[in-house]
Amino acid sequence: MNSVNSFGSAAALRVGGRDYQIHRLAALGAAGYDLKRIPYSIKVLLENLLRQEDGVVVRKSDIEYVAKWDPAGRAEEIQFMPARVILQDFTGVPCVVDLAAMRDALAKMGADPQKANPLIPVDLVIDHSVQVDEFGNAKAFDQNVLLEYQRNSERYSLLRWAQKAFSNFRAVPPGTGIVHQVNLEYLAPVVFTKSENGATFAYPDTVVGTDSHTTMINGLGVVGWGVGGIEAEACMLGQPVSMLLPQVVGFKLHGKLREGVTATDLVLTVVQMLRKKGVVGKFVEFYGPGVLDLPLADRATIANMGPEYGATIGVFPVDAQTLAYLRMSNRPKDLIELVEAYYTEQGMFLTANSPDPVFTDTLELDLASVVPSMAGPKRPQDRLTLPQVKDNFLATLTEPKRENPVVSDGAVVIAAITSCTNTSNPSVMLGAGLVAKKAVEKGLEVKPWVKTSLAPGSKVVTDYLKEAGLMPYLEALKFHLVGYGCTTCIGNSGPLPDAVAKEVADHKLVVASVLSGNRNFEGRVNPQVRANYLASPPLVVAYALAGRVDIDLTTDPLGTGKDGQPVYLADIWPTTQEVLDAVNASVKPEMFEAQYGKVFEGDTMWQSVKTPEGATFAWDPASTYVKHPPYFESMRDPSAPLEDLAGLRVLAMLADSITTDHISPAGNIAKDSPAARFLMERGVKQVDFNSYGSRRGNDDVMVRGTLANIRLKNELVPGVEGGYTTLQQGGDKVSIFDASAQYLAAGTPLMIVAGKEYGSGSSRDWAAKGVALLGVKAVIAESFERIHRSNLVGMGVLPLEFLNGDTRQSLGLTGFETFSVEGVSESIESGSKIATVKADGKTFQAKVRIDTPREVDYFRSGGILPYVLRQLAK
Repeated sequence: MNSVNSFGSAAALRVGGRDYQIHRLAALGAAGYDLKRIPYSIKVLLENLLRQEDGVVVRKSDIEYVAKWDPAGRAEEIQFMPARVILQDFTGVPCVVDLAAMRDALAKMGADPQKANPLIPVDLVIDHSVQVDEFGNAKAFDQNVLLEYQRNSERYSLLRWAQKAFSNFRAVPPGTGIVHQVNLEYLAPVVFTKSENGATFAYPDTVVGTDSHTTMINGLGVVGWGVGGIEAEACMLGQPVSMLLPQVVGFKLHGKLREGVTATDLVLTVVQMLRKKGVVGKFVEFYGPGVLDLPLADRATIANMGPEYGATIGVFPVDAQTLAYLRMSNRPKDLIELVEAYYTEQGMFLTANSPDPVFTDTLELDLASVVPSMAGPKRPQDRLTLPQVKDNFLATLTEPKRENPVVSDGAVVIAAITSCTNTSNPSVMLGAGLVAKKAVEKGLEVKPWVKTSLAPGSKVVTDYLKEAGLMPYLEALKFHLVGYGCTTCIGNSGPLPDAVAKEVADHKLVVASVLSGNRNFEGRVNPQVRANYLASPPLVVAYALAGRVDIDLTTDPLGTGKDGQPVYLADIWPTTQEVLDAVNASVKPEMFEAQYGKVFEGDTMWQSVKTPEGATFAWDPASTYVKHPPYFESMRDPSAPLEDLAGLRVLAMLADSITTDHISPAGNIAKDSPAARFLMERGVKQVDFNSYGSRRGNDDVMVRGTLANIRLKNELVPGVEGGYTTLQQGGDKVSIFDASAQYLAAGTPLMIVAGKEYGSGSSRDWAAKGVALLGVKAVIAESFERIHRSNLVGMGVLPLEFLNGDTRQSLGLTGFETFSVEGVSESIESGSKIATVKADGKTFQAKVRIDTPREVDYFRSGGILPYVLRQLAK
């Protein structure tokens, strides 16, 4: 590592008889910079700059700027190079596809195709492909895994090829766990080491991932966050993350959680508070006396939901709790010693005597004020106390509640213990098992219309549930293991049972899901389920017993016991001590050793996947899963001046809070959709459609599913839900894809007009790739979510923001105007970032949201992928 070392920070650290080369932050203290009260997260960025200083990409002045740490100062651009990249398979497959295509492009340019290879370590965890088809019986897991392999063999063939063809690339096979939980329990070293020229360098573990919930690792003291797939690819190929130095909001915790309150209740409270505070694009750092006693699993739950509260990260500093977790999860002894020694040496190890950092802003929470909570029915920040759930649901009904023989309005049709958010936390998982045990002992049963599932984020969970003797009770309530993967949390809930699905469809019932996940956006969990509530795993079990959400669990009985007496939630809720005893007795380091000892080998099904050979991938032209993408065709000349946009027509006009779930192809492929037509024309039967997520490696499928969410409301076709638009005011509705095809055939460029928080939610790169392939050249919105705005730039789509309080309504825009955007090049060159938009006689200004000089480079090249290709080909 050839740092310029302007501050003489390079030094040796001896730990356990071994020497490590580090860059000491104390060297900046010797240079006159007071780092004692700089936030932990900023110190991590500062060390990164010291180590990466080359005088070109990272300059001495960059280090000086960050070392001064002015919480209220002007944000300037810095370059950040993560230690590693982590991928899940839905977003990881397109990364591998793009790298494979980049190898082909390099070969055509006469360059070495193997230059397209990860330069930093990359781990891909296959966790997004398993679906809950089978449930409620002992065969569910085996059957769901078998179906997963049958549906995804083409994708898995690509990933097995990548394991062999790329160095610095590892794949965790299916049926192992959820990416963020595997990262927490095994992959993350906390201190990263690298051998180079006979020396071993040690530095903070940092990571970017192609999933917004990469932030879960912040609970372990690792600075990391979600980026778009295209930005992750650039990091893999040696490009730094270009970012503005963030503001850091301090969240002070004090006190302790009350009896019966869970980590889930705490995180939903934190999400609500931080959403209200407004932390989009900021770092959040937790501090205060309440942090020191907060178990690491609870920290990870809070960190996981960083995207839900809008922050880039939500980090907890390394401390004694970190070391305890590393020991519990069977990390090597010498690594644990290095973690303690390194962070102590750098002045970053939190103790009771650590001074409070100086933050940009602060807020605080008395942990004793947290009460049992849920969130819903369609946003994770809409927290409800338990008594409020009943009235909240009833308020969603537009007509009196309908009772039917099979299922009624308010019925819980899905009860899912799912998602790394909670299944990584032994206290809530064992709590769910204890609730099940007490319920079974009372004689309660799950209602027959409830689709139950248990999908932990790692095999360790089922190990400790069995060790505690609680699995039989969960299975007695039909919470059988269905898979080790994301399942319901990402929309892989599978179909409802036929009788229930028919009743819901025939009577247009408003039914509910209760899940221990992090996302409950409309249309995400299941297309037939309109009301979705986030809850702790113990509450998921309770609502499965009740069978409905129009109930106050604090006063109404869950059911009738075998003694004929009503059974209430309080009768089966475990005490805090009972849960703690179960955790201490059941969670053991040897479980982690057993499950992760040979984690990359996979089972016989993985090892038998047919795998191509060679440095370049052998594309199958008949594949509907994996296809050579078009991103390196007709690339823009980066030396040519940027041209203004003219003749733009609006493809969609959208309201506030349009998520990437609305934009990106996700969930099941509807039988009457453009994507379905495409597949059927190629001989694919409806039963084999699989999900959009599984087909992210095929742009022909994905572009047809972009902006096709069944709950999308395009204001160009008022009163219509789904992926529709019209070509003229009052005209017939057509699918957005079909309209796009007509516009592209006529050479007409397109744009999208939207409200606030456009692109919020998961870091789906296809939300940007899809609109780019639809022919969208610009998106103008009141505000953007961080990752999605970056992804738009990365695909050569111009993000614009209304100025001066303007909105589509205040400007009287109908969406049927012809638009032009003028002064794009000048606004970037001058730094004004202000462009002029004209729409049939209306003229207004908009902010060009190309935020950093590196993003300018990407945009000039037509996107990040063409930019990186040209760099590799030099």
